[in-house]
Amino acid sequence: MRNMYLASAAALALSASGALADAHADLTFPVGEGDFNWDSYTTFADAYDLSGQTVTITGPWTGADAELVNSVIAYFEAATGANVEYSGSDSFEQDIVIATQADSPPNIAVFPQPGLISDLASRGELTPLSEDTAQWLRDNYAAGESWVSLATAAGPDGTEALYGFFYKVDVKSLVWYSPEAFDEAGYDVPETMEDLLALSEEMVENGETPWCIGLGSGAATGWPATDWVEDIMLRTQSPEIYDQWVANEMPFDAPEVVNAIEVFGSFARNNDWVNGGSAAVAATDFRDSPGGLFTFPPECYMHRQASFIPTFFPEDSDADFFYFPAFEGEDLGSPVLGAGTAFGITEDSEATQAFMAFLQTPIAHEVWMAQSGFLTPHTGVNSELFASDTLRQMNDILLEATTFRFDASDLMPSEIGQGIFWSGMVDFVGGEDAASVAGRIQARWQEIQ
Repeated sequence: MRNMYLASAAALALSASGALADAHADLTFPVGEGDFNWDSYTTFADAYDLSGQTVTITGPWTGADAELVNSVIAYFEAATGANVEYSGSDSFEQDIVIATQADSPPNIAVFPQPGLISDLASRGELTPLSEDTAQWLRDNYAAGESWVSLATAAGPDGTEALYGFFYKVDVKSLVWYSPEAFDEAGYDVPETMEDLLALSEEMVENGETPWCIGLGSGAATGWPATDWVEDIMLRTQSPEIYDQWVANEMPFDAPEVVNAIEVFGSFARNNDWVNGGSAAVAATDFRDSPGGLFTFPPECYMHRQASFIPTFFPEDSDADFFYFPAFEGEDLGSPVLGAGTAFGITEDSEATQAFMAFLQTPIAHEVWMAQSGFLTPHTGVNSELFASDTLRQMNDILLEATTFRFDASDLMPSEIGQGIFWSGMVDFVGGEDAASVAGRIQARWQEIQ
């Protein structure tokens, strides 16, 4: 229940003295300064007085990320008078299951994968969010229906409802390149998949190698290939077909999936297209594979990988990225593959509901995005506040998405998504037929169902 305390809220936002000034003392950005959406903050503060109430939150963020989320939480505390206790864990997924089974959950859990939301919702361990929240996401998030769909699950009685509010997103549909190398060779950034394929052919005709691809990742070898297949599925099939594939409502060896694997093969199994030839793809560590972008002359010109990959680029490397484009002829819009975290209610309270409302304010997004490593589909934020041009450009891709879908391998059962899907892609790159690989994966699905 919202309590209207207009005078105290105005004092909270504007006063520079007494206890309310103390509440603002630890805020990263002083209220009223800079180009933040302070109206969203003061409006929220006008609506709530939660003095003496506590919200407990558990999530996967530790270290620097924990400090960053706490910097956001501080604004909720200052606006409402509530106290928030956040605890991060590297074993969050196991911890939250144990906590709910022991009937000692936090008020809010931050889920890095939608699958766990579905599991807990089906057992009655999560409180559904309101239809108003679902409609707010549709109206205020780019590709809003995608975010509602991703966090919608069936409760214990089978009724579907929204159980998660996505916040802090990662983008995977990126192609990295060296602008200097492109300029030197006279290459233009492609805007469609047809253009990208033509550019790859042009590079080969010029005696160049278009792609750097590496699938090596220790015990997780093969996972980069699953991202390729997922991105291609979104560019050749509708979002509904993608969802059916993820849930195995459409078998893994269906023609649509086999086609996506084969399209990936047109890149990774083409000796002329990939650095070192197809035999090097599985043997090359994914962290080392983009290094060919920055040699002179370049060993390869393009590398498809998620937003985290610059961590493994040489220091002071000349790097940029473009959207892994869609097929113009398929008319499927601008789909984006990625990942993200979602807030869900595991123990409801007045202050908990207020915190979920706080996530709708631009300020709850702008505080983190103005610091480091944060992307958001919220269309109401000030994009000029991003900590770097790179983050702003990545977020533009997210905001221009017509469809967003979560990494499929993360949504599938671990035996599939983090097992035979990974190893099957290594076998495919090594020469096994796509239909054969897909058939073996489907057979494993049937064994575990």
